[in-house]
Amino acid sequence: MKHRFTVPVMAGILTLAMLVILYFVESTVWYVVLCVCLLAVLWGYMKYLKKQMAHERKQLLESVQRTAAATLGHHRHDWMNDLQILYGYIQLGKVDKLASCVDRIKERMAVESKISRLGIPSLVFYLQSFREVNSSVQLAVDIEDELELGRLLTSEDAEDLTEAIIATIRAFQIAGRSSWGEMLQLKMSIGLEQGEVLVSFEQEGAPGNREILQERLGEAVSGKPIRAEHGDSEAASVRLRMPCGNSKEVNACL
Repeated sequence: MKHRFTVPVMAGILTLAMLVILYFVESTVWYVVLCVCLLAVLWGYMKYLKKQMAHERKQLLESVQRTAAATLGHHRHDWMNDLQILYGYIQLGKVDKLASCVDRIKERMAVESKISRLGIPSLVFYLQSFREVNSSVQLAVDIEDELELGRLLTSEDAEDLTEAIIATIRAFQIAGRSSWGEMLQLKMSIGLEQGEVLVSFEQEGAPGNREILQERLGEAVSGKPIRAEHGDSEAASVRLRMPCGNSKEVNACL
């Protein structure tokens, strides 16, 4: 981190110093030399920026790859557990237990399919890798059938909605737990209502600090075309509303 700020500061000081000297120098030879030195400093700094950006892109890509690999590992682990349970029921001859186990698998597959169909890559990746980046929250997701947000929202609105959803979940994390070791139980529903995308959150158990939740929620939707509403129930509940902004598909919201 120290090295990251040292190079720009040194480049800025050298550039400023040479510009000051150029202002006072009278010799043509020294003027040319200083100009060449100034160009060399600027060229070196641009090369440094290019290298730094490439390094940051590589780190970001590696982080995404690690998260994706861990997510796939968790999914594989879940499927192996389900197969072992099914195999155990078959071995024990408990045929009556098989139907409920298969229904549970089908329900989870349906949720994963609905998430993939949302059509917003950043939101899909966040929800599918949720357990990797939010180990202190147990999130139950309920999505309206055949919902494709990518068709209903512009790319800018889609990113705003994703950022608001992530920020709202973080707000519940901060305000909704009585201790840092407690697992937060949160349910999120996504659907359409009266021409708007409606995202509802409801926390199970104690509502936590409502003032902190409201403050964080205000920050989450600030500057975005999203309305935030608080539920009237004793449980902590929040609703985010965003109008369908894609004129080509707006009729699908109605």
